[in-house]
Amino acid sequence: MRGARRLLAGLLLALSAAAGAAEAPREPTATFSGKGRVELAFSPWNDPEAALLKAIDEARQVILVQAYLFTSKPLARGLVEAHRRGVRVEVLLDAESNRPSTFSVMPVLLAAGIPVAVETRYNIAHNKLMIFDPATTHGAVATGSYNFTRSARVANAENVLILRDNPPVVRAYAENWQRHRAEALVVRSLGDMPEKKGKQDGRESDRRTAD
Repeated sequence: MRGARRLLAGLLLALSAAAGAAEAPREPTATFSGKGRVELAFSPWNDPEAALLKAIDEARQVILVQAYLFTSKPLARGLVEAHRRGVRVEVLLDAESNRPSTFSVMPVLLAAGIPVAVETRYNIAHNKLMIFDPATTHGAVATGSYNFTRSARVANAENVLILRDNPPVVRAYAENWQRHRAEALVVRSLGDMPEKKGKQDGRESDRRTAD
């Protein structure tokens, strides 16, 4: 009996050590001084999409996008127009939520020649970001709960936060975007999309609606 208990205790200890070793050490959080201007928009009372379109129109050099769901045709058109006037636009999308069977705007972006890559490493690539002119003093970053969809604009309770005139914060977001881009899969056509993953515990099931 004692031998069995010792064996069980040893097994539990080994499993505990393995679980601890499996989780990589976390990097420290970043802290920045609070400065600059902050614009807030809450849907459905405000119009977050209009605020994002204005920021897209004001960009002069670079727009970096990171999206979980992206079905908003107005936002896609805004990015295409920015691309055509010479702004470098690049888009990162969650692979599973932007497949050809969804209403994703990926085909519109690809047809316009905008570089698109999809994130496959994570259970959910859940960021919702637009980063504007990060190498300049007038750069900005838009973040919050707001997916780039019509439902987020007219039916959901969402928020968008646009942070301006705080270059270190904008650069931090841009560096994180580049980190994700480095491990993402470049998509030049819909045929480049990876195979669909099997159902995974914890993955959100978002309803697909045309936008």
